[in-house]
Amino acid sequence: MDYLSGTPPEAGKIGALPEHPRAAWRALAVLFFAVLLGLSVWFTAGAVAPTIQARWGLSVVQAGWLTTMVSLGFVVGTLAAAVLNLADVIPARRYFAASAALAALSNAALLVASGPGTALLTRFFTGFFLAGVYPPAMKMAATWFRRNRGLAIGTLIAALTVGKASPYLVDVFGGAGISFTVLSTSAAGLLAALIITIGYTDGPYRFPIRPFSWGLVGSVVRGRPWRLATGGYLGHMWGLYAFWAWIATFLAASERLRLGLPAASPADTTTRLAAFTAIAAGGAGCVWGGRVADRIGYEPLTIRALAVSGSCALLVGLFFGSPLFVLLPITMVWGFFVIADSAQFSALVTEVVEPHAVGTALTLQVAAGFLLTMVTIQLVPLIAEAIGWRWAFPVLAAGPMAGIASMRRLQGLRQQRRPGNSSPPPTVETPG
Repeated sequence: MDYLSGTPPEAGKIGALPEHPRAAWRALAVLFFAVLLGLSVWFTAGAVAPTIQARWGLSVVQAGWLTTMVSLGFVVGTLAAAVLNLADVIPARRYFAASAALAALSNAALLVASGPGTALLTRFFTGFFLAGVYPPAMKMAATWFRRNRGLAIGTLIAALTVGKASPYLVDVFGGAGISFTVLSTSAAGLLAALIITIGYTDGPYRFPIRPFSWGLVGSVVRGRPWRLATGGYLGHMWGLYAFWAWIATFLAASERLRLGLPAASPADTTTRLAAFTAIAAGGAGCVWGGRVADRIGYEPLTIRALAVSGSCALLVGLFFGSPLFVLLPITMVWGFFVIADSAQFSALVTEVVEPHAVGTALTLQVAAGFLLTMVTIQLVPLIAEAIGWRWAFPVLAAGPMAGIASMRRLQGLRQQRRPGNSSPPPTVETPG
């Protein structure tokens, strides 16, 4: 599909490859479980943050760096991969498997950290190696799906969402402290590498392997469609990881206020399970977003999801201190929509850049987004310390507002290039 031409996706289609539908869905299933297991190491430190805080006497802001360092490592890893064109010069299966295994080992190294400094280093390398898991997986899915690429990549983002929520669930039922959670998620990462190694092959819509080029990054960035799609993605990312990183703390603080408990009281099992549920709701949101985007288009879906997630960021504080049966549904709606549009920004990139640059374009987009998450992950607890958790989240609404503006511009560009319009024939603006 030529996205810029305005040709809409075929409505009602659910099979990506009429001639090989079973193979396509089988490959997507393999990718789904590999991504879910591989990304489970991301929030491991966040899930056990209270224990780590008590062990080393850290503040909430200092503990936040355990998550921020994963994002920093991920940014460095994705930028290195983009500059070196790794996602376009190394076969995706090998790249994914090696990266997942190394991320799992880095995650396990948290258990032998001698102090906060060493722990931050292990989290950095966990993120660094995860840069070879998430972006390549999107490219791998695109080799199997053409008509319903939004749904396919949305399914992978659902796996990513549930995978990142899983340490909170492991912590709820593990009850054995740091070791159980860290070792469980590390084992999941190693299993992800094994699944990809023995169970995945690229599909018929393979992207060409190209020689290394220093100019590929510049070629991608000069393309206006890529810049607009990435602008929407940045608005989305402004709130996403801050929500994931701090919703458990927000819920725990709300419960302490409601029950009149001391500020240092640990979250109970019900509150931790509520945090997992709020994040994991995004898994259903991703699949819903993919199905709807394939029917109505990428921009309308992203605009709607950004509008709802921004509204939740503004309103959730009004219910702070309410019982969980009141507060949880609101956070679940936020969790559903805050990630529902994520895949569509990536699906856009696979269609508006030159085929030989898709891996680098995806990696560069993701790097920019995760660099931005470092700002809000640290900003939210600073606001909370200054004025309380009730009003810590409204700042996250600024990102969706900016993202909507960017996607409206991209939508206008598509309408100008639509067949029958007097504008020049559609082109993909990625010179090189």
